[in-house]
Amino acid sequence: MARFTVQVRTVLAAGAVVALAATGTACSSAGDDEHPDHRSFALEGATLTVDSDDSALEIVASDEYRAGAVRVTRWFDGSVLVGDGPEVTWSMKDDRLVLRTHCSGVVADCSAKHRIEVPRGVAVKVEEDDGSVRARGFQDALSIRTADGSVRVTDSSGPLDLRSDDGSVRAQVSSRQVSAHTRDGSIRLDLEAVPDRVESASDDGSVTIELPRATYKVTTRTGDGSVDVSVPRDDSSEHVVSARSGDGKVTVRNAN
Repeated sequence: MARFTVQVRTVLAAGAVVALAATGTACSSAGDDEHPDHRSFALEGATLTVDSDDSALEIVASDEYRAGAVRVTRWFDGSVLVGDGPEVTWSMKDDRLVLRTHCSGVVADCSAKHRIEVPRGVAVKVEEDDGSVRARGFQDALSIRTADGSVRVTDSSGPLDLRSDDGSVRAQVSSRQVSAHTRDGSIRLDLEAVPDRVESASDDGSVTIELPRATYKVTTRTGDGSVDVSVPRDDSSEHVVSARSGDGKVTVRNAN
């Protein structure tokens, strides 16, 4: 009799979870948060490290904020039908901004977005575990690494180091030093100034580089795909471009 009761309770509990799941069909979106949180953090050094685990990031260099401070805006929407409630946290220690999203349990659905406004003159290093990263306006060094998400950089002139394990990489910049790598995704670099060095590689995806008119030392390689290089080439040029793809077309051309 006791065993029958346990079985009934188990079936009822499972049925309740299924019913709850059926009612939670809408996905959470950070864009639904009409009242985002704002906070400023003190920044003592000349380099900011952003450590994020599960959030879309927008990082902006701005003249509007005083040196020694970083302003963060946070949007969050989430629900957990069975388990502990969702939680987002932020903290700064030793110029390392840590952003965390806690969303666990049965039928858990959370979405977070952060905009980080950084004063000019600060180099930024981004370490993202799961989420897309967009950045603009940087004159200083910018390094972005995401395990799962796309990378987009615009309106920047500082050295760039852009990497994604699973996502595309895009840059429309005037940087003279650019390194772009992805394991699974395409790469497109639109360079508005003649670069000194460009290194780009995709394990699985096309690579496209558009360059201002000049003469370049170009090296290309693809495991499975065509190669199209139409810029003037000279192996003695100080402007070095490398484009590689394990599986995808490689294109190096002049901008229209």
